[in-house]
Amino acid sequence: MPNNNNGYPSSLSAWTTVVILMLAYVLSFIDRQILNLLVEPIRRDLVISDTQMSLLMGLSFALFYTVCGIPLGRLADTRNRRGLIALGVLFWSAATAACGMAKLYWQFLICRVGVGVGEAALSPAAYSLIADSFPPQRRATAISVYSMGVYLGSGIAFLLGGLVIKFASAQGNVLLPVLGEVRPWQLIFLLLGVAGLLFTLLMLAVCEPARRGVGAGVAVPLAEVGRYIRSNRRTVLCHNFGFAGLAFAGYGSAAWIPTFYIRTYGWDASQVGVVYGSIVAVCGCLGIVLGGRLADWLVKRGHSDANMRVGLIAALGALPLVALFPLMGNALWASLLLVPTVFCLSMPFGVAPAAIQEIMPNSMRGQASAIYLFVITLIGLGVGPTAVALVTDYVFADDQALRYSLLLVSSLAVLSSVVLLGMSLKPYRDSLLRLQQWAPTPPAESARAQLKTA
Repeated sequence: MPNNNNGYPSSLSAWTTVVILMLAYVLSFIDRQILNLLVEPIRRDLVISDTQMSLLMGLSFALFYTVCGIPLGRLADTRNRRGLIALGVLFWSAATAACGMAKLYWQFLICRVGVGVGEAALSPAAYSLIADSFPPQRRATAISVYSMGVYLGSGIAFLLGGLVIKFASAQGNVLLPVLGEVRPWQLIFLLLGVAGLLFTLLMLAVCEPARRGVGAGVAVPLAEVGRYIRSNRRTVLCHNFGFAGLAFAGYGSAAWIPTFYIRTYGWDASQVGVVYGSIVAVCGCLGIVLGGRLADWLVKRGHSDANMRVGLIAALGALPLVALFPLMGNALWASLLLVPTVFCLSMPFGVAPAAIQEIMPNSMRGQASAIYLFVITLIGLGVGPTAVALVTDYVFADDQALRYSLLLVSSLAVLSSVVLLGMSLKPYRDSLLRLQQWAPTPPAESARAQLKTA
């Protein structure tokens, strides 16, 4: 039910939407990240290398997540967003369950592709829903709360995953009706798939808000979307690739930190799950929400580029930390340094999508968000874990050199983000002004423009 705040939904309705969407994001990240804790048993059973494992962790998921994200983003700009998300949850949950039935490497690879396709429906539609549920001065915080799902999901995957692995491993293989005997790691994927299928019922409580803002309710041809993005190309490039560097460091580290603890300090998976899972869940959530709060605070004090400023602050804070924690001589010091590292690397990922909502017409938000997710996911999740594995396998050629691979890859990635986000501030302010002057091209003029181009 709308309130008196310019027709936006009531606070109760808006925050209910955010919480349910955040839970969907939690579920999606548990499905993604649980794999990082299961490296050794999956490698053993499928007889694969670190590089092959990294393709399951990153590229197989990310490639199709990103490719499917753009058409699904366009659907989010024109169709019912709640229904689109519900279908996505059903699809990725079925694919997750299928991972638990995989017996061969190529079967697992195809199932991970399915997870990526389903999850591509979530965030572009979620960002658009949240942007239409909150006024501009509250959006960064709202989107940051939704984006907490990244860290809650990852933390739960490591924390509960470690405990479940310990319990399931103690029980040995499990005999299931129809499926027969399954390994403990396969049982985990089956249980996650069933949980996701049940979650879709909760999507009925999400309200579809009215679209609002510049361009709301206007069907914009794809060619015009391309022209608008090209007119803001400096902003879009610095934004997307600047935040992608931080995603590269974050995903690359997260994929291999459990194995880093196991190889370097002799921990087992359950120990890593409890310690690293707690750090990710607590510090990641604090970082992303405080990043959003800081951005909204800066907006109220007249900084129109607040979202980009928070990204730059986070990159500067993370730079020395990603170089230090892999060098620690014991697990205690590595864990203590991971606390501020995770905090800084998490700060930008609420403000980054919020920045996109502020510079795009309403009818292009889903598509622009999908392009942003295309870049950060393909570079971060698709290349990050594999880059670390390649440096370990082919530069150092030593499994025990994983700490140096983490240091090298993460430091270079964060340094690139510092440069690009520093360059983005002025172009971003220019894009905010450009949005106020934008008007959709009349159909006749759009057709003439396309004929001239042809």
